[in-house]
Amino acid sequence: MKFTILGCSGGIGSGRHTTCFLVDDDILVDAGSGITTLSLEQLQTIDHVFLTHSHLDHVLGLPLLLDAVGEQRRTPVVVHALPAVLDILATDLFNGRLWPDFREIPSAAAPWLRFEPLSLGESCTLGPRSFIPLPVQHVVPACAFEIRTPAGSLVFSGDTTRSEAFVAALNAIPDLRHLIVETSFENALADIARDSQHHWPDSLAADLAQLGPRPQIWITHLKPGNEAAIMAELRRVAPDWTLSALQQGQVIRLN
Repeated sequence: MKFTILGCSGGIGSGRHTTCFLVDDDILVDAGSGITTLSLEQLQTIDHVFLTHSHLDHVLGLPLLLDAVGEQRRTPVVVHALPAVLDILATDLFNGRLWPDFREIPSAAAPWLRFEPLSLGESCTLGPRSFIPLPVQHVVPACAFEIRTPAGSLVFSGDTTRSEAFVAALNAIPDLRHLIVETSFENALADIARDSQHHWPDSLAADLAQLGPRPQIWITHLKPGNEAAIMAELRRVAPDWTLSALQQGQVIRLN
């Protein structure tokens, strides 16, 4: 499996793009502004999108994807997410006011978009890749995703703060090779992180201390301009872990 980082910033500016990952050539995990780095030809090959939650920095590219390539496709793009996330998309995004409802365009019988609800722990298998939603803690309904392959598993946390359920889920994955986990704020902004239910260095270090597996840890969703400071704090408070900032354009392989 090839896992390409199209965007991994906690904001925009100076070449930064928000969360969007490409799995091989046909699947997206989240659809932030990183999707705009793909060519039209690459966009046409996207068959499935797995969404961690409904916040704009993780879904803003989805309506534009459909508008760009829907007419060229023979089958709808399938969006997989928790039922509550799909309800938000239907009510607040694909509502005919903010954006057309492509579940009924060009017709309900042959739409450009299809929703496929997933429950926590339910596996969706596409070829050699299985996508499994895991519990996390955020201000809106949200999940992480385990991507399970014959060569091992990669987990992306999505947006979360401390979560005993998430740590327990990670500890149940014996072949966890990569963990992509967010840390959005410095310790000095811990109050903002708590209110918005994001990680800060001390909170992530506390969760890592409960982790049994020893995957490679990649840090994502760093707020623009604060990346170096957050990473420096993380390395001070979690000295037993090798922590690397995820980079746009990076490729992680499981094979």
